[in-house]
Amino acid sequence: MMPLVSVVIPAFNAAETIQATIASALDQTITALEVIVINDGSNDATLNVVDRIHDPRLKVLSYPNGGLAIARNRGIAQASGEFISFLDADDLWTSDKLEKQLDALQQHPQAAVAYSWTDWIDTCGQFVRHGRHLSPSGNVYADLLVSNFLENGSNLLVQKQALTNVGGFDESLPAAQDWDMGLRLAARYEFAVVRSPQILYRASPGSMSTNVVRLERACRQILDREFQRAPQAIQALKPRSLATLYLFLTFKAIDGMPSRQRSITATRYWLNAIRYDGSLLLKRTRLMAIVALKISVQILFSPPIAQHMLNRLRSS
Repeated sequence: MMPLVSVVIPAFNAAETIQATIASALDQTITALEVIVINDGSNDATLNVVDRIHDPRLKVLSYPNGGLAIARNRGIAQASGEFISFLDADDLWTSDKLEKQLDALQQHPQAAVAYSWTDWIDTCGQFVRHGRHLSPSGNVYADLLVSNFLENGSNLLVQKQALTNVGGFDESLPAAQDWDMGLRLAARYEFAVVRSPQILYRASPGSMSTNVVRLERACRQILDREFQRAPQAIQALKPRSLATLYLFLTFKAIDGMPSRQRSITATRYWLNAIRYDGSLLLKRTRLMAIVALKISVQILFSPPIAQHMLNRLRSS
């Protein structure tokens, strides 16, 4: 019996989290699925952990390290399901994630892509904060250009044919390949939304998204390319899109262990956000005040003192 859904899990040195990630895929309320782990040249105990999981729906394929986009594309090539969903090796799903997304696609037969809301967890799997919980549906291309409401690469459920039609993940991008994929899908297909937090995104200091300089470079490349081919009616959104991007990068830069270098980078991003859309100061006065305070604390004080002050700020 052919699986309905293929779950692709790229894994590089994921020994600490891969067991829980695979379990969250295999424990879905739909059983007509296959889970394809692409071992992307791991040199830790990832394979040993995976080999202890015995389920006929689990396939493990090993390749030399190629990076996230190449690993995902290798998974697409091996997938036999009508639908494909991607799950990063440190993230988790709620047990009804695939069922609810399939229901959403059945209720919106014109859609080829379904997504859900995201909540954040820490390295121990404990809840940290809610995601943005936005709900565009149908033609979401303009919304996704302005802001990546999908939030991460563990979200989408996509018809395999749609993935084939848009050409897979861009292996030339240094980061943000999931946003790029979402945009290329949104340019051709409608989206359906599940208004429930079903993706548990694990924020860790070593995650790709914390390398903000590489992330900035990739996102600018994506936006420049998209606005070159976007319809004329959408061109006016570019300043707003860039402002939203740089505000996002500002928070990425000041997240984690405080340092003066991070705060200097955050200041550059913050000024860019205001340059592209000065109304941010008026629209989000409280948010802007918090940004200014965090940057000032990191510049003026040593990292331990800055961390203590920021911790007190969060708890107040």
